[in-house]
Amino acid sequence: MKTTLLSIGALFIVCAACSKTKPSYEVSEYTKILNQNVLLQFDTLDKQEAARGLIAEAKNLTIKDKEGNVVWDMSAYSFLKKEKPQTAHPLLWEMAQLNATPGLYLVTRGIYQVRGFDIANMTIIEGKKGWIVVDTLTTKETAKAAFDFFKKHVKTKKTVAAIIFTHSHIDHFGGVLAIVTEKEIKAKKIPVIAPKGFLEEAFSENILLANAMARRAEYQFGKDLSASANGHIDSGIGKTVADGSYSIVVPTVTVEKTPAKMIIDGVEFIFQYTPETEAPAEMTFYLPEHKAFCPAEIVSRTMHNLYPLRGSKVRNAYKWSMYINEALELFGDARVCFFTHNWPMYGNNRIREFLIKQADMYKFIHDQTIRLANKGFTPEEIAHGITLPQSLSLFIPNRQFYGVLQQNVKAVYQMYMGWYNGNPAYLNQLPDVERAKRYVEYMGGVRAVIQKALNSFNNGEYQWVAEVLNHVVMAQPDNKDARMLLARTYTQLAYQAESGIWRNVYLKAAQELTAGMQKKKSVMFKGYDMLKHMPPEKLFDSMAVNVNPGKAENKSLCIKIHFNDKQQTYFLYLRNSVMYYSKKPRQKYDASLMIPHATFIKLITGTISKSKILFDKNITFSGNRLKLVDFFMLFEKPERFAIVTP
Repeated sequence: MKTTLLSIGALFIVCAACSKTKPSYEVSEYTKILNQNVLLQFDTLDKQEAARGLIAEAKNLTIKDKEGNVVWDMSAYSFLKKEKPQTAHPLLWEMAQLNATPGLYLVTRGIYQVRGFDIANMTIIEGKKGWIVVDTLTTKETAKAAFDFFKKHVKTKKTVAAIIFTHSHIDHFGGVLAIVTEKEIKAKKIPVIAPKGFLEEAFSENILLANAMARRAEYQFGKDLSASANGHIDSGIGKTVADGSYSIVVPTVTVEKTPAKMIIDGVEFIFQYTPETEAPAEMTFYLPEHKAFCPAEIVSRTMHNLYPLRGSKVRNAYKWSMYINEALELFGDARVCFFTHNWPMYGNNRIREFLIKQADMYKFIHDQTIRLANKGFTPEEIAHGITLPQSLSLFIPNRQFYGVLQQNVKAVYQMYMGWYNGNPAYLNQLPDVERAKRYVEYMGGVRAVIQKALNSFNNGEYQWVAEVLNHVVMAQPDNKDARMLLARTYTQLAYQAESGIWRNVYLKAAQELTAGMQKKKSVMFKGYDMLKHMPPEKLFDSMAVNVNPGKAENKSLCIKIHFNDKQQTYFLYLRNSVMYYSKKPRQKYDASLMIPHATFIKLITGTISKSKILFDKNITFSGNRLKLVDFFMLFEKPERFAIVTP
């Protein structure tokens, strides 16, 4: 048995040794058969629409930052021109191909899109005097490259007339300062239009839980996986999330009702406010003159996520469906539907059918989850018991290229019922590692479990093998045989996945089981242009969640913080290992710190050392300096954490 198990590990290690980012090339017979039985495919019209309006292709597109680091590389996906391999779900492979031609496209007269320069699209609408830019991608580097490419191929002297953010996800606003500066916005009175709650939700998602979400997003989007037929191919709505530096600007115009009509640089817009859908703050808009509808992400060329694997607030499937129906009523005469991901759709009948079937899909998931919950079924039972009717499941834009039915069902259950399934055995479970050790012991020990898992693997029972071997790896993280077999198992699940993000998650797990977790800097250092716009209250909230209770035990401290460039004063105080802030003056405090707001941001994000501020002429201390130092020592710096190992 030892020889058999070691040979499994050796086989995988040989494959992984070629590159730390490549999974095993081996494809099991079960995976081959499963993928060969997928008969559905994209129709000719889909492929025509994906190519329609191409003005200029950005061949061998590679984008670098100022230091020369590659932040976006579409040239790596040239392998997608080949025939479907056995290492990918056939439909996902087709989606990946259709997302693989970066360039400038004419959507319809006066509306352009730059696609393939990031996971999202940049849409540019011609106004009377300038350009209205919709969604500015994830980073300043990709946004600049995209807008420069547009200006190169559309000969014009017009400048930016307005900025529109459709929703509060960073891939739709993070590159804004590469398109227009804050000075230009103020001097030229350029409107920045966003849905109500945009700024608050952008900060909530990208700052408060930045470390945890960024780490899990590495799995969702397959960061650091090699682009290859047996590696990263797509995420369903585009390739992956770009690297680089992030930014944000404060909206000057807020959409908070439906319909909200505006004339922007001579162009008529009708906005629809759609909160609690794909983003907590989201809006769509319609251009009557063009009969063109931009749905943000309330509809997409794929089933979307009611709960993304990176983590977020659960999305409301019922409201989501209702807003799509509302859009159908308001903008039902649309002839063009252009998306913030993927490619546009044309023809009124086609668009109406699309809106109807997407609305019905989310409502079906919502209603049937609740129906079965009322019968006492658990989330897992419901997720494995629900199937979409064929009228919805065979409709290509409803396929699971991004979101997946099982996870969406669990999201609906969670929104209404929470994490507890009603069975007291799950009320106070042991932590993962302790539970794993006891499971393995009860199942006969590590070697017996691995052998049984190998037998199940050979029978194609990959999901069960993953669950069983996860216990072994959690109980004995250094057990190479268990890690290698689990990595092979995840690789097979990846090759079978229709969802791009499920494939990414499985392959990323396999990568870290074989090559370990890579060391990286915190995401916070990339986001200075976002943090400087954060209200101080939000900044203090982000500090409070990093208090180490062990260090704070039995301490009572109060620190006066005065931002001398903003003339704002706050009092930060510690009570029962909890930090609060207040603007109300306090007569007694332990120490005072007068500091520029920008320097304070650098201090708490670790981009400058605490010792360096002692020599900054713009910083003034008073009071008990030891207590001031003691206060700042209470806060932990978020670190990268393991996911598939303890």
